[in-house]
Amino acid sequence: MALCAWIICAPQANGLGFRIPNQDAAAIGRGNAFVATADDPSAIYYNPAGISQLEGQNFQLGSLFYLGIYGDYESPTGASFHNQPEVLPVPTLQYVITPKDFPLSFGLGIYEPFGFNVNWPNDVPFRQEGIRANVTYLTINPVVSWKALPTLSIGIGPTFNYSQLDTLQGVFPVPYIVPGDQAEFRGRNWSYGFNLGVLWQPAPKWSLGVSYRSSSKMNYEGDFSVTPSPPLPNLGLHTDAAIDYPQIAIAGVSFRPNTNWNFEFDLDWADWNSVQYLTIQGVNNRPLEWRSTFMPELGVTRYLGKGYFLSAGYFYSPCSTPEEHYTPLLTDADLHIGSVGGGYKGQNWTWALAFQFIVSSWQNVTVEPPVSSTVNGRYRLMTPTLSFTVGYRF
Repeated sequence: MALCAWIICAPQANGLGFRIPNQDAAAIGRGNAFVATADDPSAIYYNPAGISQLEGQNFQLGSLFYLGIYGDYESPTGASFHNQPEVLPVPTLQYVITPKDFPLSFGLGIYEPFGFNVNWPNDVPFRQEGIRANVTYLTINPVVSWKALPTLSIGIGPTFNYSQLDTLQGVFPVPYIVPGDQAEFRGRNWSYGFNLGVLWQPAPKWSLGVSYRSSSKMNYEGDFSVTPSPPLPNLGLHTDAAIDYPQIAIAGVSFRPNTNWNFEFDLDWADWNSVQYLTIQGVNNRPLEWRSTFMPELGVTRYLGKGYFLSAGYFYSPCSTPEEHYTPLLTDADLHIGSVGGGYKGQNWTWALAFQFIVSSWQNVTVEPPVSSTVNGRYRLMTPTLSFTVGYRF
């Protein structure tokens, strides 16, 4: 029924749209092909084994900025709508210490591996399916890395995850909108998991990296409220919604023909196939049937001397949302992501900047019940991002 339609518009964790693999400007500049390089404190996220490469104490902070998530929608009648883009910061913080002449390195990272925000106009045809969605997902990740051999390191650590989910939809369809009608869910929860990684240099010019992030389940506990205009009553329900965040595995190889170049290719797998249902206690149990995805990532870095470097990269994120379960609150599509970046690595200070451009082609959507046909039409996504990091070694 319409009052429960928010079930299908809870942000779906598919492809790149809901996931944030961008956690370091130096890595973003090379298309996130970093698992076999992992030579700065962001290795806590990309490959915790990589922190064994860092000496002394290393502190790094930074942020990714989504410079607006631009979504376009064309209805079957030809009407056009655009979402309301916002600048969205995604901050990161890392600290790594390697005691002198000691085989263990220790790190602590705080970052957001998932998240999403979208706002459509109140009069969009699919307003009963969803107008707004916001997900915040924060991870606290202590890690330890053991340098088992001069060329082999192994890292592991627990993840403590906190998340908030907020969705909003209209109660009445176009053209029967009345002031103030809305159905909203707000919930929050903690979950736990772990990440691990291996970094191996079998030959001086080659490096291999593997990392794994466990799945985590969020049981969002909160309130689902429906507030039509007076004199209709305010309807409310305290409930919870369960979402399984996927396990993720990345493998990569880095080739360094000389001290001036670093080429890397990674293959990133996200197990969205494990998410088959979205269960809303006391409301509904909806099938989702998402598909797992592989993302190929390619990056190159040119070292210019005196600590300066330039990078470029590309990766591809295939659509993982089945058309019959499509939601306009996540314009999931086949995404092409290109990036450029640069920075400086000195004896103490480091910094990096990166620009990234995310774009999709038009995607045609024709859904089947129980999804409302009001979501039918064409969708397109475009997102530019800017990121920076600054670090200091003691």
